[in-house]
Amino acid sequence: MGFDRGSSSRGLRPPPPREDTPLIGEPQPLSSQGKTFANVFIAVVGAGVLGLPYAFKRTGWITSLLMLFAVAALTHYCMMLLVYTRRKLESVNGFTKIASFGDLGFVVCGSLGRLAVDTLVTLSQAGFCVGYLIFIGNTMADLKIWGWAAPKSFYIWSCFPFQLGLNSIATLTHLAPLSIFADVVDLGAMGVVLAKDVSIFLKQRPPVEAFGGLPVFFYGLGVAVYSFEGIGMVLPLESETKEKEKFGSVLALTMIFIALLYGGFGTLGYLAFGSETKDVITGNLGAGLVSTLVKLGLSVNLFFTLPLMMNPVYEIVERRFWGGRYCLWMRWALVLVVSLVALFVPNFADFLSLVGSGVCCALGFVLPALFHVLVFKEEMGWKAWYLDMGIAVIGIVLGVSGTWYALLEILSVKA
Repeated sequence: MGFDRGSSSRGLRPPPPREDTPLIGEPQPLSSQGKTFANVFIAVVGAGVLGLPYAFKRTGWITSLLMLFAVAALTHYCMMLLVYTRRKLESVNGFTKIASFGDLGFVVCGSLGRLAVDTLVTLSQAGFCVGYLIFIGNTMADLKIWGWAAPKSFYIWSCFPFQLGLNSIATLTHLAPLSIFADVVDLGAMGVVLAKDVSIFLKQRPPVEAFGGLPVFFYGLGVAVYSFEGIGMVLPLESETKEKEKFGSVLALTMIFIALLYGGFGTLGYLAFGSETKDVITGNLGAGLVSTLVKLGLSVNLFFTLPLMMNPVYEIVERRFWGGRYCLWMRWALVLVVSLVALFVPNFADFLSLVGSGVCCALGFVLPALFHVLVFKEEMGWKAWYLDMGIAVIGIVLGVSGTWYALLEILSVKA
């Protein structure tokens, strides 16, 4: 079994993947603290940042700032719960090869634990890709790249045949450099938008709201949780860290840096455009060569990032239903489903809130707390038990409430 105590290889050919076979089995070179910082940053920061100014408009800039830092702290705490849980199982119980979140779920709760993690990872990754297509469709429609006002659906369907080809690639070796390109484009776009925000804010200071009501609080919370999603990578990243005793400190420093970056980006975007802030902040950049290049660069970036983000979905589905074998028609069917969902969701930030509330709250808060309680239940005090269970309950309440309000927003736009 993949999680036997001290198990060793008995043959030259690896056995076919099973329920208890780790998804990530190859050892990686150990990383310095600087590289760990960069890896965590890359794993967390993504296209969700582009919807933060709109969320700040909906929830108020002070509320949003408080929310961002609270979500950052809670995310860091829950990430470390996973690390502590794995360390306990590996050091005390002697389990080996707990390389991923799904592996940990299997060790703690058996097949049900892995099923819960796999389901949520599948939904979150596919949700990210839906958001990418929404962004591409809305951005290209706004640019009127062909000289006429083509609808969002035109551009989504235009991407479809090319995505079938990209998602047919069995290995990510040829696509790996695109992840570096994606991060460079993201950071460059954020820099351009921040500079534009500052220049506009100095010229015009539109009225802004500091606080919002309860419904928009849950809406903004979903966007914030989405923006900090990256818990699925914490165990592989900790495994690759050279000085594991300092991983928690490096992780905390990275989350503080990201929270400050998010807070500045969201605040400046909202302060610059006020009530005119759009669901994707690049929509406020207006015409011009630099604006067009930023929008095109982000669209191309997300176009090539989509197959990378879908790869964990393929690994899970192929593992569960095809014994780990490559299945072309299943990949094409999933690309079709993602494209169809993107067609029916008009607003980028609304969908971020839905995924953040409905999926990321459970994946990032509920499961880490429950796994930690189950592993440490015989030695933890009542304060630690109530803290973990409180986080799980809060995650459930926030997830249900945020999902409800996000759906109301999406359906009201459609209506």
